[in-house]
Amino acid sequence: MSDFIQSGWSVFIAAFTIIGIMVCIWLLLSQSKKSVGIDIDSNQIENNQVWDENLTELNNPLPRWWMWMFLISCLFGIGYLFLYPGLGSYPGRLNYSGQAEHQASVDEASVALKPIYERFASMTIEQVAKDTQAKEIGQRLFLTYCAQCHGSDAGGSTGFPNLTDQDFLYGGNIQAIETTIHKGRIAVMPSFVGIGDEKIIDLVSYLKNYSSSSRNQEQDQRGGLAFQQFCSACHGIDAKGNQILGAPNLTDDIWLYGGSEKSLKESIRNGRNGMMPAHENTISLEKMKILTAYVWSLSNQSKPEILERIQSNNPK
Repeated sequence: MSDFIQSGWSVFIAAFTIIGIMVCIWLLLSQSKKSVGIDIDSNQIENNQVWDENLTELNNPLPRWWMWMFLISCLFGIGYLFLYPGLGSYPGRLNYSGQAEHQASVDEASVALKPIYERFASMTIEQVAKDTQAKEIGQRLFLTYCAQCHGSDAGGSTGFPNLTDQDFLYGGNIQAIETTIHKGRIAVMPSFVGIGDEKIIDLVSYLKNYSSSSRNQEQDQRGGLAFQQFCSACHGIDAKGNQILGAPNLTDDIWLYGGSEKSLKESIRNGRNGMMPAHENTISLEKMKILTAYVWSLSNQSKPEILERIQSNNPK
């Protein structure tokens, strides 16, 4: 609770917490004794205190065992807030920090794993990709950091690239993959809603039938002119894409957001925004090398063997 922008919030929360505990204790003590004495055998019981003929509701004190448990809970809360963080920005008498504890465990694990990673330090990415132990470590790293988006089989999904083929937006070489994992990527397909629905339809027809022999020549001509005017700056005159910009190849029938007419129209009309998060602050350089080798191996080694290992989701 030490990340408040203004100290006033810290004071407010601390005061509100303490007052809340004090009110609970006061309420408990105030109800520990009878405040109204009623003789059951007399006629002083009002009608609204009797239910179902003979069930009598009286103003009795709380059971002692319950009262003591409640009081002990309040005292425990006070002691906890004194020793540990919880009262606004007050760090607690023990100066405990969950972040510090986590970092200590990370440092301890790093020391234990250091001999394992040192074995791969002098190896090239290609050599690491062929190492059995490195594959097992790489698979675990992939399932931890990458599978949420790219899938446990690395086959991707709508909006998330397939990592088992050779169709990489920013290049599938080792350097490009390492840069992508380390620094992340931000891709933007601008919206072309302003060009009108007719040109969007012509563009979709042009892209869908790019390599088809049966093409509408008139519509193809209009779509080609629209492509050169609005799309070629990023995707190239030949529509084969530009890996420097992350602009995909539009001629190989591989579509990141789907290749249906509806999906293509939506991409052109509304644009697309994609982001690959950077892992430079979450993955050490030793792990980065193994993960890079593993991702590179997915599209550069025997696919059946790789996919069988990933899909099993149970490293040896």
